[in-house]
Amino acid sequence: MIEPVLGAVEHSFEERRPVPALRGLVTATWTQRTGTRPHRHRHIPNGSIELRCRSGAPAQLAGPLTGPVVEVLPPHTSVFGVRFAPGAASTVLGLPAAELTDTVVDVAEIWGQSSTVDGDPQQMVLHRLRSAERADPVAAGIVRLLWAERSSLPLSERHFRRRCQATTGLAPKALQRVLRFQVFLAEVQSALARGRRPGGLAALAAASGYADQAHLTRECARLTGITPREFLRETERQCGCGHEHEASFSPLLEMADFIKRRHPGDA
Repeated sequence: MIEPVLGAVEHSFEERRPVPALRGLVTATWTQRTGTRPHRHRHIPNGSIELRCRSGAPAQLAGPLTGPVVEVLPPHTSVFGVRFAPGAASTVLGLPAAELTDTVVDVAEIWGQSSTVDGDPQQMVLHRLRSAERADPVAAGIVRLLWAERSSLPLSERHFRRRCQATTGLAPKALQRVLRFQVFLAEVQSALARGRRPGGLAALAAASGYADQAHLTRECARLTGITPREFLRETERQCGCGHEHEASFSPLLEMADFIKRRHPGDA
């Protein structure tokens, strides 16, 4: 049995902004490639549904995660994907996002073989949009509403909780936790993209909207399965060699100050 290797040189990951027609529906497109050795990839919750097209395999929809999943990618594997904005995938899914939580299914099971367009995930989504129903305004703005003062909205807390669960696959509190941790990851990836090492854990916790370092430690263990220091080492090793994540971390960093201002230390 070949032992998986966490090698920076043997693995590439590049994110790009979607085509204009998918802006607001898709946050990023991405390409992942392995080299001559297997690659151990840690999927962590990000509040999103992903459409993944792997070379030599059926296209798949990966639902929102509630915990970490470690996958070993074989050598010489290419994966092309799109990451939907939280809540936005319901526009093209044809079923509640909650039905895909912690699940990976072949696209053909949901959309049928006719939905496949040359294995290009952006074209597959554009194809689905042509027959999609009008976007749900609550679903489209679910992240904005999540951090809003909802007492002024024409939605009860119970109704909002149901809508959030159906459109994102996660309850509001769980989605808040996931997005806060994604801000932490964005801070780390932004530093690496500038050729710097991320700051200390206490500073990163404060910048990401956590009450303190202990709060970050608890959430990191919950969402990644390892400690923050282990997660930082793993991220630096894999992403510090030129991986491109700007399409993901820029919008999240724009949210960071707002989250801290409106929900300081909210667990």
